[in-house]
Amino acid sequence: MSKVDRRVVKTQEAIKKAILELMNEKNFDDITIQDISDRANVNRSTVYLHYLDKYDLLDKMIDEHINELKETSEWACQEEWVDAIQIFFEYFEKHYLFFSTMLASKAAPAFRSKFLEYVMEGYKDELQKTNGKNEGLSEDVIVKFAGNAYVGVLESWLKDGMPTPPKSIAKELGILLERIL
Repeated sequence: MSKVDRRVVKTQEAIKKAILELMNEKNFDDITIQDISDRANVNRSTVYLHYLDKYDLLDKMIDEHINELKETSEWACQEEWVDAIQIFFEYFEKHYLFFSTMLASKAAPAFRSKFLEYVMEGYKDELQKTNGKNEGLSEDVIVKFAGNAYVGVLESWLKDGMPTPPKSIAKELGILLERIL
């Protein structure tokens, strides 16, 4: 595996941070590559060296976080509900700027859909493990209910500026999800 130049990583991080900050200030459609390059303190050509356009940048950021969450799921979901949720909420806390921007932005509805799909897929797997707890109920409805509840609580928690630590929100959400799934 080839080693990635730290300067490249630093530049890409600056570009990603720049677009997120700009999305908090103005409409995504109004953001230009020049805006991004100015905010990131790099040349326009540097942005184009790494990304085709602002849509490619946004897509790559979304895919990166969804993939990181999938990797985290592989080991976190072996924990009890509360512990697993705490691991995820610590991740959301660490990447607050990204998640708060993506879940609040009208320019990134694709993120919410993709994220909700990811969450619901995880709940489908958990639903298979239940012992008839939800017998007679539609699996589809249960998964949509749990997924939307989780994403809604996350959105609210981020919007409110993370008023409680990840451990506290994980405990409450874990207890509720355990009752459902």
